[in-house]
Amino acid sequence: MSRVKRGVIKSKRRTNILKQAKGFRFGRSTKKAAAKEALRHAGKYAFRDRKNKKRTNRGLWQTKVSAAAQAEGTSFSKLMGASKAKGYVLDRKVLAYLAEKKPETFSRVAKTLV
Repeated sequence: MSRVKRGVIKSKRRTNILKQAKGFRFGRSTKKAAAKEALRHAGKYAFRDRKNKKRTNRGLWQTKVSAAAQAEGTSFSKLMGASKAKGYVLDRKVLAYLAEKKPETFSRVAKTLV
């Protein structure tokens, strides 16, 4: 069996890990072991916070729609209830966009629903 020297592979692996840890502070951007652990934690937080971002945005959409509905003289729950009863397929994201960017369109939609 021939001899295998692993210096190139090992240094390449280390380089790739440190490239991913670029911007981290202190030894976490220069030491392989610390960088690997930091990347593991970073990945965990990134996965968790992608879910949290969706949750936060949904709350924000509801707040925007609620404020616009109040201006139209109705409430968020009445607006959404009427939307479901009439079978409209406008979700909270679209309604929030209309409420913020195109208030006249939102007011027409709200009048047809309620």
